[in-house]
Amino acid sequence: MIANVLYNEKGIGDTLIVSIKDIDRYTRTFDKKGDVVRIFDTETGALSGFNIFNASRHFTLHANGKVTLTEEFVSALKKVIQEAGFNDDLNIDITPKFVVGYVESTEKHPNADKLRICQVDVKDDKLQIVCGAPNVASGQKVVVAKIGAVMPSGLIIKPSNLRGVDSYGMLCAARELAIPNAPEEKGILVLEDDYMVGEEFQTTF
Repeated sequence: MIANVLYNEKGIGDTLIVSIKDIDRYTRTFDKKGDVVRIFDTETGALSGFNIFNASRHFTLHANGKVTLTEEFVSALKKVIQEAGFNDDLNIDITPKFVVGYVESTEKHPNADKLRICQVDVKDDKLQIVCGAPNVASGQKVVVAKIGAVMPSGLIIKPSNLRGVDSYGMLCAARELAIPNAPEEKGILVLEDDYMVGEEFQTTF
C-alpha cells in the first residue's frame, strides 16, 4: 500500500493528510472518530485515506509539504488510527520513490513517433517506462520517479498506458525535479557515472 502524507500548517492548518487511493468524489464519504477522519468509497468500501486533525498533538512534525515516511512514523500513524477506533491494516510502502535508474534499452513506440519504450534497471526491479524525452538513450543513468512518487507540481506518479503501451514510472527532467537553474530545453536529467543504480536520489522539494 502506497501512501502520500502531507502536512502544511501554514497552508491548511494543523492537519495531517494521508492519501492512499483516489476515488470518485461522487461516491466518497467519511467517518470521523475523535481527531481522525477515515475517507472511503461508499460503493466499493475502498479506503481513500485519513485526515488527522490536531496533528501536532500526535506527531512531531517538521515538514512543510510531503512528510518523509520512516518505520517509526508509520508505527505512530497506525497507533493513532487504531486508538481512534479504526481497524484498517496499513501496510505502507516506505521505500524511496526517487531513485537512480539505468536505461538498459530503448525502442521506438509503435504508435507514437516521439515516444520511446525504455527498460530501466532500478536494482530491486526492472521497470518499463514510456518516455518522450528527445535525449533518452540506452546506457544512461537517470532519475526515476517510481509509482507513488509525488512531483513538485503535486502530480502523483501512477501506472499508465500511453498509446497502448504500459508504463510504470517516469524518467525525470531537472526542471521537473525543481532543481535550481535547470535547463529550459526538453530532456531528462542524465547523471554522472558515480551514481549507484538503485540508490535514493535526494530531492530538495
